[in-house]
Amino acid sequence: MNGRTIGALAGIACAAVALAAAQLAAAAVAPGSAPVAAVGAVMVDAVPEPVKAFAIRTFGVHDKLVLFIGIGLALAAAAALVGVLARRRIAVGYTALALLGAAGAAAALSRPAGTAAWALPSLVGAAAGALTLGLLYRRPLTAGAPGRAVDRRGVLLALAGAGVMGAAGWRLGGTGEVETARGAVRLPEPVDAGPAGEGLDVEGLTSYLTPNAEFYRVDTALVLPRVLPDDYLLRVTGRVDRPLELSYRDLLDRDLVEREMTISCVSNEVGGTLAGNARWLGVPLSELLEEAGVQPGADQVVGRSHDGWTAGTPTSACTDGRDALVAIGMNGEPLPIEHGFPARMVVPGLYGYVSATKWLVEIELASFADFDPYWVRRDWAAEAPIKTFSRIDTPKPLKTIAAGRTAVAGVAWAQHRGIERVEVRVDEGPWADAELAPVIGPDTWRQWLWEWDAGPGRHKLEVRATDAEGDTQTAERATPFPDGATGWHSVVVTAA
Repeated sequence: MNGRTIGALAGIACAAVALAAAQLAAAAVAPGSAPVAAVGAVMVDAVPEPVKAFAIRTFGVHDKLVLFIGIGLALAAAAALVGVLARRRIAVGYTALALLGAAGAAAALSRPAGTAAWALPSLVGAAAGALTLGLLYRRPLTAGAPGRAVDRRGVLLALAGAGVMGAAGWRLGGTGEVETARGAVRLPEPVDAGPAGEGLDVEGLTSYLTPNAEFYRVDTALVLPRVLPDDYLLRVTGRVDRPLELSYRDLLDRDLVEREMTISCVSNEVGGTLAGNARWLGVPLSELLEEAGVQPGADQVVGRSHDGWTAGTPTSACTDGRDALVAIGMNGEPLPIEHGFPARMVVPGLYGYVSATKWLVEIELASFADFDPYWVRRDWAAEAPIKTFSRIDTPKPLKTIAAGRTAVAGVAWAQHRGIERVEVRVDEGPWADAELAPVIGPDTWRQWLWEWDAGPGRHKLEVRATDAEGDTQTAERATPFPDGATGWHSVVVTAA
């Protein structure tokens, strides 16, 4: 290898040691305090809404992985350049590591849950990187010549050491302890189980209940919060007469109810899959608010996550008789960590960004005039009732099907209003009514089926739904920002 190449590798090795040491230190402080996680979280907060929408639309549940990869590639490129420059002037390397440590520490301290200790991993990492830099660049090139030689064997050892430290830090900072504790939880039987729905048996149709492993995930948590049940505490604060504090055991010991409800992300595009239907077990939110005593003027319920994220729900939506829950179970098991374990909010009829706080640690009674939650500060609508939506699941877009009798099927939802009618049309012809699956209430999606005699050729299928209030889904296309997408879903297929 020539001098530039070994210099670039040495720079990457120093950066790798710095990040790995920081990751290891973060395991003892908090996973979110690691510099990559902290800087990534700042980027998520700062990036313009069109970029966020593009990332969710393009990468879906892999958007966080793509962000980490992008940060890693950018750091590797910068480290390689610094490594080459440091052969001539080693102060460049020390300056870059100092800036890396400062940026990481500042990002960590800026997080809502951050404490002074959150700066420590970045500072430890910068020190480890500086020590590595000094060891790798310790010898002059030749007697009297400017610059420094790089210890090639040391570069390999540094990269290997970074790999070991990084893996150890990642494992120690992972969710293993929480998963073990979650596995030991035994959920009590609900005092009110509620009815169970049944789905249609159609190949290619989304299942009525969404398995936990397939349930969509959209949130800002680059590192999953680690909340042990024994450490969990839910506080009800703000404009209340009697503030409450509830442990996880307190929640388990209450009279729990179980309800099937569909929730949806406001980022869901027309035809998108950012919605799911599950059976939720939890404490009625209205009971907690009644016990706390909501004061006049408290028209907003602020849900606060363990990582500081906030959502603002109209108080009326939590007390008007709908099944708003502090949920602790999902489809017969404790909440998965990625879906909010130990507890989360679920409020039917509202998009998740104003209602579905995961890793819930505080319910604060406030007013819309006093406080703007996370996404409202980014110009999304303060109140976001879910819009009537319908989707074609089968046949898939651009699929070639056999001419003749064909099942066209999908799901439709208008939570807390319910779906009354679904219609399908072919090639902009007359609308035909689809068969609707039985429904247990207005808060779940509704499967639908239409039998089509497909003639040969290329065809366009469209679907629209009408809710139980008589309002038909609009044909006008709108993007998700600022309060949810609209438009009819369509697919083009070829019958042969």
